[in-house]
Amino acid sequence: MRGPLGAVLERYPITTEDGGIIRHNRKCRDVAFLVIFIAFWVAMIVNSSFGFNQGNPLRLTYGLDYKGNVCGDKHAHPGLHQLELKYWLNPNQVYQSGVKDSQFKLSNARSICLLDCPTPLEDSLSWVCDYPEGDMHLSMDDWIDRNYDYYEILTSEMKNASLQLQGPCYPVIFPSVNVYWSCQYIARASNASLRHWKQMGGVDIKEDIIVDKSIHSFINSRSSVLKRYMADIGKAWPVLIVCGGLLPLFLSVVWLLMIRYFVAAMPWITVAFFNILIITVTVFYYLKAGWIGNDAISPIIGDHDPYIHVFGRELNHLRAAAILMTFIMVLSILTSIAIVRRILMGTSVLKVAAKVIGEVQALIIFPVIPYSILAIFYMVWISAALHLFSSGQVVQNNCNTNCCAYDLLSEKVNCDHCCGYSVRYTPHIAVSIFFHLFGCYWATKFFIACSSTVIAGSVASYYWTRGETSSEVPVLPVFDSMKRLIRYSLGSVALGSLIVSFVESIRFILESFRRKLKVAETTPDSWFGKMVYHTSQGCLRCVEWTIKSVNRNAYIMIAITGKSFCRSSAIATELIMNNILRLVRVNVIGDVILFLGKLFVSLSSAVFGFLVLDTHKYSSGHNKLSSPLLPVLVCWTLGYVVATLFFAVVEMSIDTLILSFCQDSEEHEGTAQFAPLLLMETLNEQNDMQRLT
Repeated sequence: MRGPLGAVLERYPITTEDGGIIRHNRKCRDVAFLVIFIAFWVAMIVNSSFGFNQGNPLRLTYGLDYKGNVCGDKHAHPGLHQLELKYWLNPNQVYQSGVKDSQFKLSNARSICLLDCPTPLEDSLSWVCDYPEGDMHLSMDDWIDRNYDYYEILTSEMKNASLQLQGPCYPVIFPSVNVYWSCQYIARASNASLRHWKQMGGVDIKEDIIVDKSIHSFINSRSSVLKRYMADIGKAWPVLIVCGGLLPLFLSVVWLLMIRYFVAAMPWITVAFFNILIITVTVFYYLKAGWIGNDAISPIIGDHDPYIHVFGRELNHLRAAAILMTFIMVLSILTSIAIVRRILMGTSVLKVAAKVIGEVQALIIFPVIPYSILAIFYMVWISAALHLFSSGQVVQNNCNTNCCAYDLLSEKVNCDHCCGYSVRYTPHIAVSIFFHLFGCYWATKFFIACSSTVIAGSVASYYWTRGETSSEVPVLPVFDSMKRLIRYSLGSVALGSLIVSFVESIRFILESFRRKLKVAETTPDSWFGKMVYHTSQGCLRCVEWTIKSVNRNAYIMIAITGKSFCRSSAIATELIMNNILRLVRVNVIGDVILFLGKLFVSLSSAVFGFLVLDTHKYSSGHNKLSSPLLPVLVCWTLGYVVATLFFAVVEMSIDTLILSFCQDSEEHEGTAQFAPLLLMETLNEQNDMQRLT
């Protein structure tokens, strides 16, 4: 039976001294998509430049004062270096913002930046005064040393305005605590401070629980939580480098070396460690969710009254993650039990890959090249992402409510232009962020595809030149394969990675719409509507899985034949369909073991990330994280990407050998002429040679 490579093999005999089809009949393919990919990178650079120019990552962590300055910004006027806590001066404005159907927003309440959150005194009334300006003749350092209180040096007019809660000084009636760099009011007014305030003739101050809930709702809004999650990435960057970059690099290389020398034991070791690690990660989530022990995350920063309890939305997210991890853990353990009998089959397949790694030793080192490129890309990309997420424009609100306050510069109560400031995001920023996310995904898929193609080309050289017995294998087949990729096939790889990225992006968008419809309770009610609804989701997942599988085999045929992506996909699909039973019997269990190995490496990254983020450095002070959830997930993701790069050595070796063997058998009437001896023995063990060739 003639296979899809028949014409190529007939025209360029594979017994020639220079490697046959691996070397001949090549020209640049899919050039248009390479041009598109380059143009996309130029657009990524322009998009990132916009973020670096307009963004300020400090906005993700710290709030704005009534002048529009970011707390903690040393370049602000006045200088706010180390003044990182946002404090709302007027308790009545805070109360008014929390009243139902009120037009007054908390963002318009007068706020300043402080070094710490004020607390009422036991025997007198304390004050927090506005930034010293005009005739106050106080420096910012003097103002801080006076504990923000210069009420005693005010003129009588200023004191009267202060008693009307119009500033420049405001009474400290409610205790407050640092919650994510904002001073959260505790609705327990100090009786002594209230008594002194009333004796001085101050206006009535509302003591309702609303003053607590108003700030709490502001701090726990969805936009605020998203900003804090992004800020956590910026604070945890050393952890991402070590646990998301260096640790999986080390573990992946160790895993490859153990596959090379201890291949029989590795499947069992991989499965055992995988289950131990997934149980460990689940337990960590339970600890941080507060369901085990007393180590739940707290939104309060610094020392505080132990009787004060404040809960954030992040705790609910951790509990949801703990439930999800429980389900995944149970499913993983049951799956491991189910495949125990078939692990021996996977071991025999891995032996073939171990033999290839031993013969073409540069394969172990090669993934360091794409790893280094991706490491540099991710560092720049994450920095640009932080700037893009904070690239909104600081503008003054347009409010129609009473926000009168004493202006020290004009020396009078000013009711004009007294609205607060907020960060306004234009629609094009959302498009820029989505473009940035898609660019990251496409670039990741592209570099992984390039790595896979180089590995496939190296292994194909080993196979088609009778690697075990022939001297025709190039001294450095990996570098020869790299040259072929760069010279001829970058466009084909760009097309393949674009297709996967596009399909998965579409699925993500549809899934987002599905969840919104589910929340809005607009899911189809009829049985036919539900059937169509869920069938479409399942079909899209099947299409995604099929494209990924075809892409991987298409890269192998690109490396072997040098054909375009579409032509290589067709060749790979025909080979797969003609040998479907052989591929399933031989390859599936090996793929499962490799998948568990990737999860082993990525889960190790997550566990070590948890351990590091649980130290004092990241649980208090300036580096305190709102939640370890996102940094741990990023470590997990980065670990999986690194493991994918290195495990592709084994994965692509097996796939390339199997596809080459299938093609070899078809071209030679059922008898493979170029198969290494160990591969022949492995397939004989699976009883596939006699049944299928």
